Amino acid sequence: MIVTVTPNPSLDRTYEVPALDRGEVVRATGERVDPGGKGVNVSRAVAAAGQRTVAVLPLGGAPGALVAELLDAQGIEVAPVPVAGATRSNIALAESDGVLTKINAPGPQLSAEEQELLLETVRRQSRGAGWIACCGSLPRGLAPSWYADLVARAHAAGVRIALDTSGPALLRALREGPDVVKPNAEELAEAVGRPLATVGDALKAAEELRGLGARAVLASLGADGQLLVDGSGAWHGSARVDAVRSNVGAGDSSLAGFLIAGGTGPGSLASAVAHGAAAVRLPGSVMPTPDDLDPAAVTVTAEVPVDRALTEPVP
Repeated sequence: MIVTVTPNPSLDRTYEVPALDRGEVVRATGERVDPGGKGVNVSRAVAAAGQRTVAVLPLGGAPGALVAELLDAQGIEVAPVPVAGATRSNIALAESDGVLTKINAPGPQLSAEEQELLLETVRRQSRGAGWIACCGSLPRGLAPSWYADLVARAHAAGVRIALDTSGPALLRALREGPDVVKPNAEELAEAVGRPLATVGDALKAAEELRGLGARAVLASLGADGQLLVDGSGAWHGSARVDAVRSNVGAGDSSLAGFLIAGGTGPGSLASAVAHGAAAVRLPGSVMPTPDDLDPAAVTVTAEVPVDRALTEPVP
């Protein structure tokens, strides 16, 4: 069972548009309304794979009620933490060429009592869990050390914890030794304070995060695949994708695939790559089912292509 923690969930509306023309009336060709937030997406991907997951998240107002209703309809157990503020609503505009424009609201501010209740709810729900996945930005009111506190509490309870966040929250949490962190290339560059131009640069940055405390690093490099770096070595995974429809939630689907497969070693990396590749072929933030996966298109190797230039280098 995988418990996910989403401190700043959302109600996400995704519109598919031919092209985004600023200042013009744009007519959507498709529309979806989904429960959002990185941890929520991980739960959705885990549930789509037919496995049990519990989503812990603060919810408030009409948007929060709809998030809970949508998750329940997808077979996801919800452990809501009632908050006074309304859950945020986000908008994503997906163009036909794969370009995505997102407008993310800030979300409610959590009181000290609501913050502690969120931690206590995670503690209760994590009994017997295989993994806790903590994902996304922190809402207003939560200090950057909040994730570090959660990692420490999880380890004290004997539960493995995966962390997908960035900035000061990531750096603070590294001191507590999360079992796996899942940055993308931009987050890697931000964490180490230097640009990334090649896969080798990303590998060195991942190794540096390990030096700062992470037990394993699962790094998403977009079109250039994914890296897994842990105490036993480094691997690079990639998959053939003929057409990208939407990359919304692809990284979250990758983390779900990694944890579903056990969360360690090249086999879990292959699962992560397969799930991420399947997600980008689907519309909006639809999470892949086992029928959407193409394991034969995945390649995992210990020979990391360190000299390969990143398709989207981080300056």
